[in-house]
Amino acid sequence: MKQRVITAIVALILFIPIILLGGLWIDWLTVALAAVGISEVFLMKKQLLVSVDFLLALLATLTWTVPDAFIKGLPWHWTKYGVYFALIMLLLTWTVLSKNKTTFDDVGVYTIASLYIGTGFHYMAAIRNYSNGLALLCYVFVVVWATDIGAYMIGRKIGKHKLWPVISPNKTWEGSIGAVVCALVFVAIYLAFVKIDFSQSTMLILAFFLSIVGQMGDLVESAYKRYYGVKDSGKILPGHGGILDRFDSMLFVLPVVAAVLGIMH
Repeated sequence: MKQRVITAIVALILFIPIILLGGLWIDWLTVALAAVGISEVFLMKKQLLVSVDFLLALLATLTWTVPDAFIKGLPWHWTKYGVYFALIMLLLTWTVLSKNKTTFDDVGVYTIASLYIGTGFHYMAAIRNYSNGLALLCYVFVVVWATDIGAYMIGRKIGKHKLWPVISPNKTWEGSIGAVVCALVFVAIYLAFVKIDFSQSTMLILAFFLSIVGQMGDLVESAYKRYYGVKDSGKILPGHGGILDRFDSMLFVLPVVAAVLGIMH
């Protein structure tokens, strides 16, 4: 517990100023987080990080993570989709050149992981750098953190009916429902003090769905960790696991927020 608290304090000391500053600071932070995230996928699969396939998967992930303006600055009018497609084609080509040491199944995992991780972290920066983005990003944090706290506290106190024991044996229906209620309560309090460029009713309705989406993100991470036989996605955060452990819900929630509120850039 002591290690968890120390790690959390250090992480917040580094994280909070960057969130407040926004701009290039959060652009670079999300690039770093995405890079660690895709490396955790390789480590869960027991694949080497010093390899051609990791380099290509890393570049594919960062293609989605970096601001769109960066891609537009490339020569020959390349688009994000064009760069990403080229990298995936190179990964597929590598299955031949490596004589199937990197398999077609591996490339499938890297393709999905790069989309999932790269897009999620991209929208953390995109939302922060949007108009009144600090308030909106903090709203997302409130939804996700309140959901996590509610699921843990209420599930621990009154949870009896297992939600999805094959994937995550400790989660309960009581905890899941309590998580949504907790998210709505904390969001209502947050909206009473912080102005966001959308109506309160819209943000409350959205919070209801985001709490569910966040829980699904958590379950998805539990599913692939169970598949790979690991407790945590990584060890970069002592006492907390890896980057994917800390941002599993966010990676699902952030793109949904962007899509619903029209921040798709």
